[in-house]
Amino acid sequence: MHPTSQDASDARIEARFRLDWPGFTLDVDLKLPSRGVTALFGHSGSGKTTLLRCIAGLERPSCGRLAFKGKIWQDEKTWLPTYQRPIGYVFQEASLFAHLTVLGNLRFGLQRSATAQRVGLEQAIELLGIDHLLARKPDTLSGGERQRVGIARALAVGPEILLMDEPLAALDLKRKQEILPYLERLHDELDIPLLYVSHSPDEVARLADHIVVMDEGRVVADGPLGETLARLDLPIRLGEDVGVVLDAMVGVIDSEWHLARVDFAGGSLWTRDRGVAPGKRVRVRVLARDVSLAVTDPGASSIQNILDGRVESIGDDEHPGLLLVRVQVGSSLLLARLTRRSAAQLGIAPGLPVSVQIKSVALME
Repeated sequence: MHPTSQDASDARIEARFRLDWPGFTLDVDLKLPSRGVTALFGHSGSGKTTLLRCIAGLERPSCGRLAFKGKIWQDEKTWLPTYQRPIGYVFQEASLFAHLTVLGNLRFGLQRSATAQRVGLEQAIELLGIDHLLARKPDTLSGGERQRVGIARALAVGPEILLMDEPLAALDLKRKQEILPYLERLHDELDIPLLYVSHSPDEVARLADHIVVMDEGRVVADGPLGETLARLDLPIRLGEDVGVVLDAMVGVIDSEWHLARVDFAGGSLWTRDRGVAPGKRVRVRVLARDVSLAVTDPGASSIQNILDGRVESIGDDEHPGLLLVRVQVGSSLLLARLTRRSAAQLGIAPGLPVSVQIKSVALME
């Protein structure tokens, strides 16, 4: 049985599911991008993995619809079983066959796939940097190496969608840092959508283009990462605080002071030099607590990052004495946290020109 064609020019992933379990209901209606990384983000038990399993066909909702590129994978009349869905699935644990070499594990997956090799075995090996591991057995690999093999196995079958369920959750910090550059490479080089389940703010900030925030089986926010993080009606914590993520490029290295200048669509920011070469695209995270505003020239200051901006909107924060202020800087948005008293004293209001002082910038690497 093959996916049924429908009249649709929209190439996005259309996912609509309702799944009822005792004490939990998944109820989602999404249209997701056909390229790039979409992060399914939320606390444990919010429904992220259940949604992924519905897309994979591992759960069968009481009602639902799944379509991609004009082809229906499931609706009230159509049901493609998991093995007929053109997906790759990466679990928390790679679960490699112990008696097979790395190459044997990769080839085993190919034997069970009827999908076209869109990525192909050789490209998967190259993308994940595992050529030197092909003759080894799984018990000789580190946790990060095993997971890279698991990702390559999922890619080698030529999936139209790659599903990744917290692929770094079982790894320690060192192994996570080892594997993240390979995930960034997949983001940059693959022309297929990656749906990435995570509750790690750092992973989301570093990898995602689009974010779906879930809570108790429902979608509470859905949109491009930068825009969604800058929302005032539903501030999303990236770990310890709300904030934004900016796409930037390393411009200049100041070797005397061990600083790097990163340029974004709104100006430039100085941050600690972490050895990233000029010209490399990076992401920077700016938390609301690290942004202050001034309505006059702040003059000489220890704060090195001062940009011209304009107040766009104001919203409530978690504490009644605080406000979140969204500021337009060029074509980018930043969030600042102010006390209500300071906002009143400064006359903070939409449209007001301000100097944006950024005390700290985190380079995501």
